[in-house]
Amino acid sequence: MKQTKTTIDEVASKAGVSKTTISRYLNGHYEFMSEETRKRIEEVVETLGYRPNNLARGLKSNKSGLIGAIISDITNPFFAIVLKGIGDYCQEKGYQIIIANTDNEPELEKKYIQSLIDNRIEGLIVNSTGQNIDYLLSLQEQGLPIVLTDRALPELKFDTVTSNNFAMTTQTVQYLFDVGFQRVAFFTEETNWSSSRHIRQNAFLHAYQLSQNIEAHDLVYVIDNSNPKSIEDALQRFRMAGETKKQAVMAVNGVTLLNLLQEIRKLNLAMPDDLGVCGYDDMGWATLIPPGITAISQPSYMIGVESAKMLINRIIGKRRKAKPKLLELPSELIVRGSTSL
Repeated sequence: MKQTKTTIDEVASKAGVSKTTISRYLNGHYEFMSEETRKRIEEVVETLGYRPNNLARGLKSNKSGLIGAIISDITNPFFAIVLKGIGDYCQEKGYQIIIANTDNEPELEKKYIQSLIDNRIEGLIVNSTGQNIDYLLSLQEQGLPIVLTDRALPELKFDTVTSNNFAMTTQTVQYLFDVGFQRVAFFTEETNWSSSRHIRQNAFLHAYQLSQNIEAHDLVYVIDNSNPKSIEDALQRFRMAGETKKQAVMAVNGVTLLNLLQEIRKLNLAMPDDLGVCGYDDMGWATLIPPGITAISQPSYMIGVESAKMLINRIIGKRRKAKPKLLELPSELIVRGSTSL
């Protein structure tokens, strides 16, 4: 709280210098001040916890040509492709991006956003943890253009770009039943604040109810991708509960799908005879694993491109006062041998 209340006037008064001298210090212009003055200002700034309003300064000054991109998990191949889309479009339009990875940690997310503001970004693309929304809203109200990518909010407060998660998941579950599977499980990580996981899980339950007229909450298996044993145990529980039926599993994302396949191999299960398998994110390895893995191909690159396009249009004034917009890009189900009965 002290950081937001302390003013440059208070710093100048405490240090016994003018506001102009403080401004020169903050901008790194030390040539007209003594070493003693510089150290005194440094001590006062630290003592008072003063943080200059770099957002306001940046918006009023010359443009920096910088755009911030906050990603929740840069190790996920999906986000690497999204970032490429963001970077390519920004470069085409004369902007550079600064990337930060939060590991889904809200405090780290806020810290990185503050750091990006200190670097005078002109706009921000966020794959949000969902727990700093009030802070992001306050920045937007101050004039910082913000776009959410991949993850949406229940209420449309920001421009948002995602894939058509609900429709695509519903279509995939229906496909599995249409080709002859009688029992389907949904493997997911904790939904936490990930809207894409939450929407896909809800779509799975909706599709099951629609197609089979039964509740399927007991067919949602929440696993820990860092713990292979949790995946193996969940697979065993699912298979044992319906041994007489044709069964299939659907993974919430590419990381979960790959981990599922590793455990299926350890258990020596044949696809699709013992178990049908499909999931989100059509990665290059999906064609290399026999008999080929059925996967949902998201427009990952275009999610990045459209996020950057939407943001830059805000920055240059084309949509500065427009209401927030949700853009859902279509995915495609790529059918391969793992679900072909």
